This record gives sequence, structure tokens and C-alpha cells, in this order.
Amino acid sequence: MTGLVPLAAGPSPLWYATRAGGTVALVLLTATVALGIAVGGRYTPRRLARFEVSALHRNLSVLTLAFLALHIVTAVLDTFVHLGWLVTVVPFTASYRPLWLGLGTVAFDLLLAVAATSAVRLRVGQRRWKAVHWLAYAAWPVALFHAAGTGTDTRLMLQLALYAVCLALVVAAVWWRLYRAGPGRVAVRLWAGATAAVVPVLLTAFLSSGPLQPGWAHRAGGAAPPATGAVRPASPPADDDEGGSE
Repeated sequence: MTGLVPLAAGPSPLWYATRAGGTVALVLLTATVALGIAVGGRYTPRRLARFEVSALHRNLSVLTLAFLALHIVTAVLDTFVHLGWLVTVVPFTASYRPLWLGLGTVAFDLLLAVAATSAVRLRVGQRRWKAVHWLAYAAWPVALFHAAGTGTDTRLMLQLALYAVCLALVVAAVWWRLYRAGPGRVAVRLWAGATAAVVPVLLTAFLSSGPLQPGWAHRAGGAAPPATGAVRPASPPADDDEGGSE
């Protein structure tokens, strides 16, 4: 029949998989970083053997990469926003929310560097491996800002609570590490303490002035137009007044 407007299709399974994979990857990365900070150095837990802690840390890292891969692959395969595979390794090249997607790419590249050097740890040496391994700690705040700036669930109270828990866990781990640290390395301890204090403030200020304000989708880079013949989801979970996909 003519004159009838076809009903818009709902969000694709890939769209949901991208959101779920990204959220789980952030949670796992937070747990990995917090565990590495809290039990790193010369500290040995009383109720757990050292090798058990190392195995848990390693398994969390592998799971993080697995869900991160799910997040990336489903985002590229989803036809609503055409990202392309280059975006996954070259930061700030996307046409959709380039800055915030670029931060996700930076975090992914940092984690890839950690994984690659861990695979050849005996060849690169302990000192070089440890220097690269610190990149995992740098990847965490970058990934957190990527999620807050790009994620379509940022306005939801549950998602905001998740960000708050992730922040609290890592900050608590940092302060615990500083509390039990011995004398020396004053500059490193001051830098770590200042970072733990500044990141929550910056994220709160960013959320208040950015994703939680009307019009964020447009200011962040806008939603890419669907391809010819594709139908935009009828009612995606709204993170802003313009909707959008991650």
C-alpha cells in the first residue's frame, strides 16, 4: 500500500553488544588496575599466595582484552555509525565523536602495548617490561573519559553509579598503596596522590558541563547519518536529547 510510513526498526543486537562489551571491559579494566595498584610492589597479602594474586591479575587482564575486542568489533560491524577498522588503531580519525572515540583508541593502543610486551617479557627484560606495564594505569582514566564522553548510557543513574564505583575503587587502591609504602620516592608518591585526587574532580566537572547537559550529542561530534536504506533505531536509550549510538 502507498502512503504508509514504515515502522522504524529497533536497535540492532550489535548496538547492544557494543554497549555491554564496553561496560564490562571498563569494569574489568578497573578491577585489573585496582588489583595491580593495591598488591603491587613488595606487598604480599596474608591470605593469598603471591602466585594466586598474579594469576588473578593476569586472568582479569585477558578478560578485559576479550570484552574490549567484543566492544570494538561490534562497533565497527554496526551499520548505524560507519567507523572503519582504521579507527580502532589510529586515534582521532573517526567522523563520529572523534575526540571521545579517539580516547578509546588511545586506551586500546596502550593496552595492546602492555599485552605485546608481556608476551615477550623475558626478551625485553624486567625493567623495560615494567616501564611499559605502567601504561595500563594510564589507559584506565583515558578509557573512563572515553566511556563518559561517547557512551549512550552516561545519563542513566545506574551508569553514573558505575563510574563512581570505578573511581572509588581505583582511588582507594592508590591511597592504600601510599599508606603502606615505605619512605622514599617522595616525588612519585606526591604525583600518585595528586592524580588520585584530580581525576574524580575532572570527571565530575566534565560530566556536569558535558554529557549531562542538553545538546551533548551535537557538541561531542553528532550522530553520523545512517547509510542509504538503513533505518535509525526508533527509540534508543537516550543519553542526550539527540539520541545516538556508540
